[in-house]
Amino acid sequence: MKAAIYIFIAIAAGLIIFNITKLDFDNLFEGDSQVAAISILASACVILLMLILRSSRKISGKK
Repeated sequence: MKAAIYIFIAIAAGLIIFNITKLDFDNLFEGDSQVAAISILASACVILLMLILRSSRKISGKK
């Protein structure tokens, strides 16, 4: 499970980097740029959730 968490974090970070290249800063919320912005936000949420899961598993292991 520990390896899976790190794999999901790496995939989400890769998706953030990929979607940053798709952003059009002149029209940020139109067309493909809107999809990229939403995908960046979703990937950031995945990273946050995986970090919370990792912390909670560390805490439960100390009990």
